[in-house]
Amino acid sequence: MQIPSSLAITGYDRARDAAQPSATAPRVEAAFGQAMGSVLSGLQANEQAATASMVSGADPHALVQALADTELAVQTAVSVRDRVVEAYLEILRMPV
Repeated sequence: MQIPSSLAITGYDRARDAAQPSATAPRVEAAFGQAMGSVLSGLQANEQAATASMVSGADPHALVQALADTELAVQTAVSVRDRVVEAYLEILRMPV
């Protein structure tokens, strides 16, 4: 069976265009950066609430809530980091 070269070229062009990243597709870096920015701003707000609670003797429930939120955010960040490292190591183990 012979395949005409024009058909092969057309198929190659379609495949190449399909493999190109879209300009409107969200970037992983941007999404990850936004998520980390959100975590950091939450940590800063919790730190301010904890400081205000300890210094000015404000509501002790606010201190406990701030500490619990901070612990959850740190655990989430560590979990994401562990998954990223695990994925990277799995890629390194792939045969070439």
